[in-house]
Amino acid sequence: MEETIKVPTMAEYTAQGKQPEVLFWVGCAGSFDDRAKKITKAFVKLLHNAGVDFAVLGTEESCTGDPAKRAGNEFLFQMQAATNIEVMNAYEVKKVVTACPHCFNTIKNEYPELGGNYEVMHHTQFLKSLMNEGRLKVEGGKFKGKRITFHDPCYLGRANGEYEAPRELLRKLEVELVEMKRCKSKGLCCGAGGAQMFKEAEPGTKEINIERTQEAVEVKPEIIAAGCPFCNTMMTDGVKGENKEGEIEVMDVAEMIASAQDL
Repeated sequence: MEETIKVPTMAEYTAQGKQPEVLFWVGCAGSFDDRAKKITKAFVKLLHNAGVDFAVLGTEESCTGDPAKRAGNEFLFQMQAATNIEVMNAYEVKKVVTACPHCFNTIKNEYPELGGNYEVMHHTQFLKSLMNEGRLKVEGGKFKGKRITFHDPCYLGRANGEYEAPRELLRKLEVELVEMKRCKSKGLCCGAGGAQMFKEAEPGTKEINIERTQEAVEVKPEIIAAGCPFCNTMMTDGVKGENKEGEIEVMDVAEMIASAQDL
């Protein structure tokens, strides 16, 4: 039996006249993609474990509009953004955390000009802050000494300059962190950004995710750590494409911490 985790909504909080510490923005992938749902659950377990007072929008949450904007449909993006901002402002949301760098980038950098001003954190940044405050314990456990390489999500790394939060969490797991030849500010996209996730590949000799997976395979990791549901999908497909399924696992940083703690 899969355990049920109680996650309150903003509507429930408001009905009680209360305000949560943070709004957890789940995102489309984290809500609907079976693989990404596991990341959502792992992160929620960590929030519970750290005693964080949080809520979700539930059915009131809509797509941030990132894929529409990247695909060139600015009109649709502004419609989606305006709806979300209206809902969040009605709940007087101040702080948002999300496990999707696309949602993170859009709400942080593109919502302000449309009237949505919030403190926005990627889940690795938030977990790092919980760790620094002593609310969350991150330690080796089953990952101690394992070879791990971290794939930088474009919208966390190059777009927002955050490279250290996920790596600091991984180091706390006492792993052997190995870097790919293209990493941090020179990192290579997994191939899913810019709404490419939702369309067929263009003519060419090699898929981007295969190229990126081959770079990961070169450093002989046991696990490719990710911080984005899209990257997770692309790297997982790449590992299958390279016939390395039995040797290399793809996991989100939050999953690794939750797994190390046996939550």
